[in-house]
Amino acid sequence: MSGTTTAAVRPRRRAAQAGANRWVVLVVLCVSLLLVALDATVLHVAVPAVTEDLRPDAIELLWIVDVYPLVCASLLILFGTLGDRIGRRRVLLLGYGLFGVASAVAAFAPSAQTLILARALLGVGGAMIMPATLSILRQVFPDRRERALAIGIWSAVAAVGAAVGPLLGGFLLEHFWWGAVFLVNIPLMLVSLPVGRILLPESRGDGTGPWDVTGALTAAAGLFGVVLGVKRLGGGEAAASPFTVLPLVIGGALLLFFVRRQRRHPHPLVDLRMFRRPAFSTSVGCIVLAMLALVGLELIAAQYLQLVLGLSPLETGLRLLPLTVAAMAAGLAGARMLRRFGPRRMVCLGFCLTAAAVLTLTAMGGADDPTLLLAGFVLLGFGLETTLFGAYESMLSEAPADQAGGAAAIGETSYQLGAGIGIALLGSVMNAAYTPGLRSVPGVPRPAADEAGHSLGEAYEVAGRLGGTAGAALRRAARDSFVHGLHVTLLVSAGLLVLGALMALRLPRIMSCGEEPAGGEVGLPAPREAESKTETKAQAAAGKSRVTA
Repeated sequence: MSGTTTAAVRPRRRAAQAGANRWVVLVVLCVSLLLVALDATVLHVAVPAVTEDLRPDAIELLWIVDVYPLVCASLLILFGTLGDRIGRRRVLLLGYGLFGVASAVAAFAPSAQTLILARALLGVGGAMIMPATLSILRQVFPDRRERALAIGIWSAVAAVGAAVGPLLGGFLLEHFWWGAVFLVNIPLMLVSLPVGRILLPESRGDGTGPWDVTGALTAAAGLFGVVLGVKRLGGGEAAASPFTVLPLVIGGALLLFFVRRQRRHPHPLVDLRMFRRPAFSTSVGCIVLAMLALVGLELIAAQYLQLVLGLSPLETGLRLLPLTVAAMAAGLAGARMLRRFGPRRMVCLGFCLTAAAVLTLTAMGGADDPTLLLAGFVLLGFGLETTLFGAYESMLSEAPADQAGGAAAIGETSYQLGAGIGIALLGSVMNAAYTPGLRSVPGVPRPAADEAGHSLGEAYEVAGRLGGTAGAALRRAARDSFVHGLHVTLLVSAGLLVLGALMALRLPRIMSCGEEPAGGEVGLPAPREAESKTETKAQAAAGKSRVTA
């Protein structure tokens, strides 16, 4: 073989090896995401066992459940932008280590205070892992078409993790003690740390100028206050309560200060000019609206299945499983749909499908209808994942490569804020529609009616204490009022989803696959496309590549 032929073969071998490495990297990133998604939901089924063992008071129990998402959401921008400066793989590996240590502490926590601290550390680890996975994915897949497929797989894994969490937790609780729901993280961490160090490429932004420590801490404190206030609203706290108003006001003021600081700073953490791009700002808004319309609805649907239809927790999980399966299917088909329809039509279609699912579910009543629920949940899962896939992909593709960590953190923060606001908003709508129906039940005293108006579960407890005709009347009225409130909430959700479809009209009509830097600091060269055959011999010798539309 001549030297010329050998030289021609080597670039092809390197390109093939890079292509294989990209998909191996994706597997490692998906395992990281699976870990965080599992931990977000695995504790839910363990709360009764934790309560029986550690005897936390009401405030401590609330913090055990809420401190993980609260801390995680607050620190996403801090660690996302830090990864852009010091290296995304470095932050990811540090997150792995912290996650493993915190899991061990949580599993063997002797008191509620220790468990709260461990859950907070898990939130810190999750905030280090989540934006790093998306930003590394953004760098490793410079070809937008391949990146769309990678994001589809990534989002399907997220759906699997959220669904498997409660099922895995229930299995572990049947065979072990409650700490086992945390110990499951440690083997994954022991594998992910060395594998990630060997296989994951290091990447970072341009790194010009010092990291704005003050801005990062301000963003973290501001997000903490806003998310805390929103969670208190979602938990039923009065809107005028100082414990709700103060966090919201202080958090909002700090975030306003952060935005003004970033505009003036010579080396900002987040380039706010990204929001001037219609595709980026619209994608973020679509993520917020999608989660705002649906997260609170999912919680209400779980209550409907258990308290109105009388299904067990396991039966409830099985009824909701088609939603997850449909979301996985949408994630895997997302890349092809994006190429065929483009971002605008894909996100609009997702919103419209989800609105159709919500309107279909308004036919739910006091009697079980498995066929209706199956159709509604499948449509709901497919539509929601289609919306989020298109929005996330457009957001990441619009962000500059050196701002990938900050962009990923903005997307994840939008997801968390939308979910929190949705629980508060739709919970308020539900309560407003549910409570009036219990104020004039024959034979039920006003104090008992007021107590029953807090939730359907409390109404059943009050009805049990009253007994007789009054108790039966209260139980029936509470169930009918809950179904009425569910219908009103579904209609409000549908309106929000239609608003999201209109907002999505600002997205680009077609999926643009323009030129991107070949590799940069990511450690992997970009794939050599078939379209690049027209490159000159000088470009081929330099190992350059490009992606054409």
